[in-house]
Amino acid sequence: MTIVYEKLLALKVPPVEQTYGPKDCMLYALGVGFGHDPTNEDELPFVYEKNLKVLPTMAALLGSPGFWLRDYDTGVDWVRLVNGEQGITLHRPLAGHGTVIGRLRILEVIDKGPGKGALILSEREVFDKASGVAIATVTQTTFCRADGGFGGPARRAPQPHPIPTRAPDMVCDLGTRPESSLIYRLCGDHNPLHAEPAVARAAGYPRPITHGLANMGVAGHAILRTFCGYDPSRITSIACRFTAPMFPGETLRTEMWRDGNVVSFRARVVERDVIAVNHGRAEVLL
Repeated sequence: MTIVYEKLLALKVPPVEQTYGPKDCMLYALGVGFGHDPTNEDELPFVYEKNLKVLPTMAALLGSPGFWLRDYDTGVDWVRLVNGEQGITLHRPLAGHGTVIGRLRILEVIDKGPGKGALILSEREVFDKASGVAIATVTQTTFCRADGGFGGPARRAPQPHPIPTRAPDMVCDLGTRPESSLIYRLCGDHNPLHAEPAVARAAGYPRPITHGLANMGVAGHAILRTFCGYDPSRITSIACRFTAPMFPGETLRTEMWRDGNVVSFRARVVERDVIAVNHGRAEVLL
């Protein structure tokens, strides 16, 4: 199977209704590394129901259609796809419970050429079911590594956010658990690339890799700790590009630059000195 441009662009993914509660919020926080030190009272409200706080990056999971590139007739080699970029704009802080509706649409399909892969740009609007009020807009660029050369029209990919050339203003190291991907996948991302060694090897990796969204969550944690005093309502948007795989158990070093209410960031894997998250941009309330 190969991608058929017009067919994929016209694909209608049904809206998704999702009801979530405190347990889901706490599981997500555990999946991105909160609770390493159970006595850390800054992190405790994210993993304990008393005075519960919800991480802004959890919006990426709300109203999600799941692994839709595998579940629908897309022509994509789903074994070799990875998340290329992710963006979240929050229209209001996330509540600790609710029922939401997610509506996904495909914005563009970019053919990078034979052997260079393809990009699928999508956008998901997340609404509160009861009131119809918008909660978040979630954007994603999926990198389909094995699907270039299908004959799509020439398109340029959006330019990434530039990282400042000066030394970082702040740096934050956060470790991950060896079983972190097995925890994170329980939040709804069931791509076996993150769990099955055989699938990871078929995709060209020596072992299962962490979810790109989990890496984004770790970087978001660093911003929350460094600039927001662990107040999740102060992060209003966050976006980044995933540039290298990370393995569960490794340490992510987030380098941050603040210019007014904009925090530029990237995150490198300490153990291998590779940048796993790059071209990051977050907006924070001063």
